[in-house]
Amino acid sequence: MSELIPEPVHPGQIRTSDADRERVAAVLREAAAEGRLDLGELDERLGRVYAARTYAELEPLTHDLPAVGSSLFPPPPPTYVAGAPVSRSGFALAGKFERSGPWSVGPEFTCLAFWGGGLVDLRDAIFTVGAVRINAYALMGGLEIWVPEQATVHVTGVGVMGGFDHRATGPGAPGAPTVTVGGFALWGGVAIKRKPSERELRMRKQEKKRRKLENWSSDSDD
Repeated sequence: MSELIPEPVHPGQIRTSDADRERVAAVLREAAAEGRLDLGELDERLGRVYAARTYAELEPLTHDLPAVGSSLFPPPPPTYVAGAPVSRSGFALAGKFERSGPWSVGPEFTCLAFWGGGLVDLRDAIFTVGAVRINAYALMGGLEIWVPEQATVHVTGVGVMGGFDHRATGPGAPGAPTVTVGGFALWGGVAIKRKPSERELRMRKQEKKRRKLENWSSDSDD
């Protein structure tokens, strides 16, 4: 029997921790010290901070302060479905291939572009394991590997008269997948990029619209 993929939980519905509330309280106190909030506003917002139970309740309390806003929202975790059928390879010979959307990726995926190009988009992929290795070979062609923003990324590939981008290398969020990209580029290139998923982009757009409506409503009341 196939496993059902759970519906994603909007970041605003995630329950807050004591550390989350204390972090927001510290931001508010600093804002008051800088003169951005008066004491009445500080007391009112602190009361709402300690009563908050979700990120959606915390976010409006800091949205009008610098360098905070939607940073309170953690990125949605990747989807894991053990035992799902996986795609293992992609090849482009004087053409192109693409793996994107909610496709299933296993522990290893091999891709080759020869006089062509390919895209391996892991942002909305269904991970069947927590660690994935991408073997990327670009021979007089180009490959792009898009990884989730919160993933831990290791890049070990090399370029020989070609380019192998290592800038995406770095740690990720707890519980996020680990993606290792190896291989080589000969008279070609392999680019690894961290990108938000389409789902995350839609959520950010909705949050931005909601904040604009709240600000418009607040200005109208004044």
